Amino acid sequence: MGELTPGFRGHRRIESDRVPPGQYLTEGFPVLSAGPTPVVDTGEWSFTVVNEVGERVSWDWAAFAALPHETPTVDIHCVTRWSKLDTTWRGVSVDTLLADVATAADFAVVHSVDGYTTNVPLQDLTDGQAWVVTGYEGAPLVAEHGGPARFLVPHLYFWKSAKWVSGITLHDEDQPGFWERAGYHDYGDPWLEQRYQSGW
Repeated sequence: MGELTPGFRGHRRIESDRVPPGQYLTEGFPVLSAGPTPVVDTGEWSFTVVNEVGERVSWDWAAFAALPHETPTVDIHCVTRWSKLDTTWRGVSVDTLLADVATAADFAVVHSVDGYTTNVPLQDLTDGQAWVVTGYEGAPLVAEHGGPARFLVPHLYFWKSAKWVSGITLHDEDQPGFWERAGYHDYGDPWLEQRYQSGW
């Protein structure tokens, strides 16, 4: 199923208008991955957006670092039921990455260097809702949390915020990703507890 950090156990639930149902607050940052942590060399890393007709836009690490960056502070919610409030990241808005991409697509698939994928409606990635982040709490993003670069879509369960990202492909139709094909919910709204497909 994945790899959990030691001490990952149940916790007391907290009632808060910022904590979705069924979640508990954590001060730590638990690690859950579908496989081993890859080692990604920034000298070889690139991020590529491919639209629905195959047109590509790419950035290497230096070009990506030169893009306008933002420092969003957001709450995050994992499907394994922990929530962490007021996390601060540094990265590039998906709006910036798509600024020169011609598309009429409705869906996106986020790709990671280890082959992991996750699907997100394109409307959930624009208008300041999602970023490709390379920093966390004032420091470079460490590998166990997805460094050198991970996706950040804080209004959805955190498996949608793919680690070790390498690109986005845009599609006219929905293309379920790794966990979605394994039975996780296609959309993943924490406030609706969309953890798994119906029937689970």
